[in-house]
Amino acid sequence: MKKIIFIAALLVIGIGAKAQNAVAIKPTDTAKLYNPAADAKTEIADAVKKASAEHKNVLLQIGGNWCIWCIRFNDLVTKDPDLNKYLRDNFVVLHVNYSKENTNEKLLAELGYPQRFGFPVFIVLDDKGNRIHTQNSGYLEEGKGHSKDKVMEFFKDWSPAAIDPKSYQASK
Repeated sequence: MKKIIFIAALLVIGIGAKAQNAVAIKPTDTAKLYNPAADAKTEIADAVKKASAEHKNVLLQIGGNWCIWCIRFNDLVTKDPDLNKYLRDNFVVLHVNYSKENTNEKLLAELGYPQRFGFPVFIVLDDKGNRIHTQNSGYLEEGKGHSKDKVMEFFKDWSPAAIDPKSYQASK
């Protein structure tokens, strides 16, 4: 039994070392996207209010500064001019922290436990604060990053116009 525990401990240490090396990839200055001390519930209420006034939806990007995939996604959508423009024209974006300092457990329970999909995970809220979609970011990945085409498709599929029945009928 002690051998099994010892072997398991070595495996965990080995996996942890690999994960630590993976995180050692030098992220850009966006490494502090997530604020563990933030009151996410209040920030979401403010984002919904802003989205309502601007006729947009809210995109919650849930993750942490520890998450290289979260940083990679943010880098893609902020540095690619097409994605950035579409995102800013259609969504109010909010980064919701999930880390050992603050898991936002109660909030994520209210949002249907999106962390089950890994990180980052995206929640789309309408301009009234209703959750209309949860997106597993794994479906947007390609290689060691995210696919611009898949991300744009996700944004377009959940934009205010896409879920407006009047816009849908007009496009037919």
